[in-house]
This record gives sequence, C-alpha cells and structure tokens, in this order.
Amino acid sequence: MDLDVFASAHRDEWNRLDRLVRKRRRLTGPEVDELVESYQRAATHLSVVRSSGQDPALAGWLSGLVARARAAVTGASTPAWRDAARFFTHTFPAVVYRLRWWWIATTVGTVAFSAALAVWLVVDPAARSALGTPEEIRAYVENDFANYYVEHPGASFAAQVWTNNVWASAQALILGAFGCLPTIAVLLLNGGNLGAAAGMMFAHGKGDIFLGLILPHGMLELTAVFVASGVGLKLGWSLIAPGPRPRLRALGEEARPAIAVALGLVVVLLVSGLIEGFVTGWVHTTWLRIGIGVVAEAAFLAYVFTLGRAAHRDGETGDIAERPQTAPVAG
Repeated sequence: MDLDVFASAHRDEWNRLDRLVRKRRRLTGPEVDELVESYQRAATHLSVVRSSGQDPALAGWLSGLVARARAAVTGASTPAWRDAARFFTHTFPAVVYRLRWWWIATTVGTVAFSAALAVWLVVDPAARSALGTPEEIRAYVENDFANYYVEHPGASFAAQVWTNNVWASAQALILGAFGCLPTIAVLLLNGGNLGAAAGMMFAHGKGDIFLGLILPHGMLELTAVFVASGVGLKLGWSLIAPGPRPRLRALGEEARPAIAVALGLVVVLLVSGLIEGFVTGWVHTTWLRIGIGVVAEAAFLAYVFTLGRAAHRDGETGDIAERPQTAPVAG
C-alpha cells in the first residue's frame, strides 16, 4: 500500500474530524452524528496506518486525533484537579467529621494517660530515677530536649519528622484492623513518651520550655495521630461488632473511607512537620511560636467541623463511588 496516497485521500476527513473535536461543545445534532461516524472511520484508518509500519509520525498524530475524538464521543472523565479538590473539600473532611467521636475519645483518653504519667513522675522521684541516671536526666532536661529541634537543618528535619509521623499514623490506622489492640499499643507508646518528657521537664522546673516547644507543632501533629488512631479503632470495632452486616463487608465499608483519611493526614502532617522544622526551634518568641500552632490547630478543626459537617449532611461517606457490588449472603 502506498501510504502517501492513502494519507492524501483521507487527509480532508481527518482535518474535518479535528475541527469537530475542537468545537465539540457547540456541535449541532447532525454534526454530532458526523463526529461519531468520522471517529469510527479514523479508528479504522489508524489500524491501517499502524499495520503498514511505514510512517510512525503519521501513526502518532492520527493516534492522538483518535484519542481526542474518543474522549469527545464517550465523554471525558473528570479532570484530576477536580477530583483532588473534591477530595479535600468533601471526602476527607466528611469522613473525619463522621468519625469524630472515635478520635475525640482517643484524644481525651491518651492525653489523660499522658497527664497522669507526668504527674506521677513529678511527685515520685523513684519513678523518675527509673528513666535514667541523674546525669542522663539532667542532660536531657537542660540540653537534649531543646537541642533536638535545632540540631539539624530545618528542611531535612521537617522531612524527617514528617516521614516518622506519617509512619506512626499509618501504623495506628492500619493495625486497628487487627482487633483494636495494636492501635491501643501505639497510643500507649506515644502517650507514654509524651508523659515521660513532660514529667521530667516539669519536675525540674522546665515546664514552660516543654510547653513552648511542644505546643507549636504538637497540637496539630497529635491531632493527626489521634484521628488516625480513632479511625483505626473504628476499623477494629467493625470486626468485633459489625452489627447486621457480615464482618468482611463491615470491614470493607470502613476500610475504604479509612484510605481517604490516611491520604488526607499526609498533608496535615506535612503542615505540622513544616511547623516543627521551621518554627518550633527557630522562632524565639514563645507567644508567636504557640500562636502559630494554635492557628494551625484551629484551622484544621474549623475545616473539619464546617466543610466536613456540610459534606456529611449532603450524604458524603468517603466510600468509593464505583465500589464493587456486594453479593447476597445467608444469615
């Protein structure tokens, strides 16, 4: 086959198809029919051109034309930026709002545990001595705790803490599916570390330094961890008490929205990581540091309880719209 002759014979058809595709939003009824017919013919022409293997450039151009015509005929999918916008304005905040009582209870319980541990360490010197030698505790209180936030460059430190916090949150969320207990263990570990640090600092009169360095990033960071943990506990509870649903179905219905929470928290923890890397150890005005943390925390809570509540009331569940259909089961 002479490909040049073939291309010359059909070039006007291809150009006409290209014009129809470009004005697809303003086509008349007959033009829509012409678009469909031209697309079908062009697809056949593309097959002929590809099979000849003589002109890769023509095959590539015609392939792009056919792809654009196919999108015009079948309807293009929603642009990615719209999906991302909907995720952050509807899906993620709606799931966090729907599960609010789980992570609020997690927050209250973990903070109470940390506070009780801190008070115990403050009032019981024997308990403090179990954490290290007097020299080690003195070094931690006087230098190590504060130096932790400035011993590395801000960018690398922010990336490090972001990675660590995402990993901790992922553990708390995913491990919840194994009967809740692993998530509770993660909470006890993190709450214990927080309470131990607070107890040692307050016991040595450094409570103001502790709060001044923990609150800027810690409010948002811990909230993210508590949200992940609350969702993880809900996952585990769906297996323990699935209600009228089969256990695997209940787990699936909770696990799919949990994926949305995990993805959204990556961004939340990025913000807290940036605060920890560039604010906590480097802004020397205490009220300004804490103020930045308060603003970040208030913005997140307002985001959840305004956009999230509105999306939840509109019926947003965070589940996948094109999820697999469930088959009937007995019992």
